[in-house]
Amino acid sequence: MSTAPSADPHRVIRWGIVGPGRIAESVAPDFAHVEDAELVAVASRSEQRARAFADKHGAARAYGGYGGILGDDEVDAIYIATPHPQHEAVALACIAAGKAVLVEKSFTATVPGAQRVIDLARSEQVFAMEAMWTRFQPVLVKVRELVADGAIGEVRQVQADLGVDRPYDPKDRLFDLAQGGGAMLDLGVYVVSIAQHFLGDPTSVSVSGSLAPTGADVEAGLLLGYDDGRAASLLMSLRHATPGSARIHGTKGWIEIHPRFHHPKAFTLGRSGAEPERFELPPLGVGYSHELIEVNDCLRAGRTESEVMPLSDTLAVQRVLNDAAEQLGVHHEEDERVAV
Repeated sequence: MSTAPSADPHRVIRWGIVGPGRIAESVAPDFAHVEDAELVAVASRSEQRARAFADKHGAARAYGGYGGILGDDEVDAIYIATPHPQHEAVALACIAAGKAVLVEKSFTATVPGAQRVIDLARSEQVFAMEAMWTRFQPVLVKVRELVADGAIGEVRQVQADLGVDRPYDPKDRLFDLAQGGGAMLDLGVYVVSIAQHFLGDPTSVSVSGSLAPTGADVEAGLLLGYDDGRAASLLMSLRHATPGSARIHGTKGWIEIHPRFHHPKAFTLGRSGAEPERFELPPLGVGYSHELIEVNDCLRAGRTESEVMPLSDTLAVQRVLNDAAEQLGVHHEEDERVAV
């Protein structure tokens, strides 16, 4: 893992937020659970919206437009929470300004967009990470340890589902392709990421699904295949709710991550010849705190990538998402109109 030269184990990390929308409203309160982190600035295309968010969450500065936060010398890291197609442009501008970035999932709208962000981050030696909070939850930390220790033998299969009941509204971001709408980029990123985390990069992607009148994908089932016969079966939907559980099957047992698996509080370990064991491991705050802690730890250590959520994994997941979407006839594009 690449390391930047300026490591400082005691530094306070000063954060900014770009895109003070629904997800940012959920993330901001978790800064209170992160030691030596401070939310200091917020940027939005609307200065009024930025100021309202900053006042609500205790940030000192609010910017209308993105140029101000990019030039703010008292901002070390920026959490990017704009719609998917805007992630690339904002992330590139942040990285060019020397700001570490935590980019909401999905990382970008397209594979080329993701590759451009990754290439610039690596060439400039600036930290970048996808905000896949699931991987940093205490449940997932423990599950990773058990799998690594061979508790369930060789992992052969993963199953995961994530569905919500969203009434169709062509103006809603979730159904608007121009805003990166569709189940694949919003929900599929979770099920694909957990499969990739425990099985690695697939060699084949098969998909079945349906589209909304706007052309956005509203439901899909994915089968990820591997040359040695391993497989992942993944479901996502905007048409109907699902339990939101995930199961990891190995040659000596299984692990079920209880709903909702993308921010879980418990899991069950089943091993051959033994009674199932239940583990309760609630997160700090809502659970976004753990990804913020990871970014802070990486920055203090001078690392430019996370070992838990490396950019290579982000790119692999983005490839699966775009491949599956395109098989359904959905072609996402980056928003080139973003002014930064």
